[in-house]
Amino acid sequence: MSKHSAGSGPGRSSKDPQDNGAAGPPPRRKRVVLADSRAPVTVLRTVVELEEQTSYGEELVRGFIRIQFRTAVRLALLAAVLLCSLPVLFFFVPAISDVTVAGVRLPWLLLGVAPFPVLFGIGYWYNVLAERHERDFVDMVEK
Repeated sequence: MSKHSAGSGPGRSSKDPQDNGAAGPPPRRKRVVLADSRAPVTVLRTVVELEEQTSYGEELVRGFIRIQFRTAVRLALLAAVLLCSLPVLFFFVPAISDVTVAGVRLPWLLLGVAPFPVLFGIGYWYNVLAERHERDFVDMVEK
């Protein structure tokens, strides 16, 4: 047995040639844990800044919110311009009101049906851009 063994207890025999029968202090027990708390912790500085809500972390979040807000406003303005341009189009080109598609006049189709796919497309585009901004923010934080 080595000098680091747990010693002789019940069911163990002392066959160590260096053990001359003198009872020494029992060997120290070693505590085994899953994760060593003294292990170096590598925490990213930016993550700590965000968690502790420091001025730098608040500025990062403010910038992220600003980008998301700018994207939302731009796409809302695009939707407003597209939808508000239809009545203007009907005013300046009155011949459109005489065109019929499947027995329904074109202005009714453009005002009643066309906005839904347009709004869905703008909403989908906003979702894609918002997810891209979030990925960029997370990538910047994790650097």
